[in-house]
Amino acid sequence: MARTSPVEFIQQVRAETRKVVWPTRRETIMTGIMVMIMTLILGVFFFVIDSGFEALVKLLLGLATK
Repeated sequence: MARTSPVEFIQQVRAETRKVVWPTRRETIMTGIMVMIMTLILGVFFFVIDSGFEALVKLLLGLATK
């Protein structure tokens, strides 16, 4: 594989960066809001699942000690 000089590397990086389609401010805000909503939903979901398993384990341990 051919080696590239640092100057050539920087030129290639700049050329590739110009090809990037950057999101608009609105798209960035909407994506951030969606991430927060999904994080909240998953947090509640895992809290409910964890509470259910906790209750099940306490029930089973309660049966074992009787």
